[in-house]
Amino acid sequence: MSVVVVGASAAGFATAEGLRRNGYDGALTLVGAEPELPYDRPPLSKQVLTGQWDADRIRLCGQDKADDLGLDLRLGTPAAALDVAARRLSLADGTELPYEQLVLATGVGPRPLPGTEGLRGVRMLRSLEDALALRAELRPGTRLVVIGAGFLGTEIAAAARTLEAEVWLVEPEPVPLGVAVGAEVGEFVAGLHRERGVHLRTGPGAAVRDFKANAGEVEAVVLEDGTELPCDLVVVAIGSVPSTGWLAGSGLTLGDGIECDSRCSAAPGVYAAGDVASWFHEHAGVRVRLEHRTNATEQGLYVARALLGQAGEPFTPVPYFWSDQYETKLTAFGLLRGADEIRVVEGAIADGAFVALYRKGNRLTGVLGVRRAKSVRQWRALLAAGSGWDEAFADSPK
Repeated sequence: MSVVVVGASAAGFATAEGLRRNGYDGALTLVGAEPELPYDRPPLSKQVLTGQWDADRIRLCGQDKADDLGLDLRLGTPAAALDVAARRLSLADGTELPYEQLVLATGVGPRPLPGTEGLRGVRMLRSLEDALALRAELRPGTRLVVIGAGFLGTEIAAAARTLEAEVWLVEPEPVPLGVAVGAEVGEFVAGLHRERGVHLRTGPGAAVRDFKANAGEVEAVVLEDGTELPCDLVVVAIGSVPSTGWLAGSGLTLGDGIECDSRCSAAPGVYAAGDVASWFHEHAGVRVRLEHRTNATEQGLYVARALLGQAGEPFTPVPYFWSDQYETKLTAFGLLRGADEIRVVEGAIADGAFVALYRKGNRLTGVLGVRRAKSVRQWRALLAAGSGWDEAFADSPK
């Protein structure tokens, strides 16, 4: 059997490593669009951006380990096309790779903001190169506007304030992270940023209307309410887009990512893992696509077992994620978006130490905590069991 893995980040590398760990000794090719060896992305908006960590600190493997794993590395060469029927992958340099089993772990790319094309001083953060370039431009007094107050935008704002930049954080939703974690927790996050001196603008009037530039260099962001924010730099962090454009005409079903069954199979001989995979989560009863670091590794390892006929049950993880906002860490399990109710069951949001549960219908769907990591972990078992809301309280951790 020959296996080709497209995507040399967390999910792709986990698949490759998992194959070797589980006894596969055949041909194994790892294709990556970036020239870098596999590395970890979450620190890009945190420790790498602040300068605490260098590039070597986030490597998932060095060349020696790649050699030990017997990887045929094709780095700096994006995939360009796929013929599922012929089981043939085409790379951007014209190389064609036949395969018996293919794993697609191409991740996501940053969502562009119309009007920024060709405008100097506007950045997006996805790669190590992006993070290092932005780090070199951030210094005390740099006027930075961060557009988008989701996880990435808020973490960039926090890192920039740590570097003593002057930061504006703009978001058309009522509060930062509101869509992801709910309004009350989002307001708590807003407070963390205000306390650190971030200028926060939210609501419809904070949508970006236009940019002002001088000789092609951005010099101000114009909001919908007419406010002008003078700036030296802009970072666009308005979400992501699954990296599937190159798969048009491949025969795969593409929607919000690569659509897979409950065992991460997208077609005969083709699997998907990580941020790009949209699969049916049998416990949740819905199709899921997760942009979480732990899911990338777990799903990559699951796909490795599936390729070897060792997977057994469908892939039904309890999602886990975290976010660092200055010295405050948010930790969560489950699916939090679209909750019908959010109930604080321990501590108080106003005190900055709490546990909140998330309900959809009559099911417990998620738990989030701040400075209550042990308590949050204790709720995980009830999420894994698919506990009902009332049963969750009857069986709640004591």
